[in-house]
Amino acid sequence: MVKLISIEEVKVLANTKSAKKRISVIAKRTLRNKMIKSRVKTFISNFNKSLATGDIETIKEKLRLAVKELDKAVTKGVLHKNTAARKKSRLYAKFNALLKSASNE
Repeated sequence: MVKLISIEEVKVLANTKSAKKRISVIAKRTLRNKMIKSRVKTFISNFNKSLATGDIETIKEKLRLAVKELDKAVTKGVLHKNTAARKKSRLYAKFNALLKSASNE
């Protein structure tokens, strides 16, 4: 079984001042990246939940917000641009499928 160690324990392992600083910087960046990724997932989840309602205007707004968050994550370096493009493509495909089914009825 693998034992997880805390940042303080890792800092004890580091010998040089720069190594200790790198550990704390990496911890801050990891936290920031997790927050941004979580926010992106929340917006995508909100879009997926709004698909069930069938209200086109609400869905369109949720899609716009989700795409905006994906683009922000790319500019902050959390997501790769191709990953964001793939996710946006899938969101737009769901939206267009809904529009197509709504126009057929």
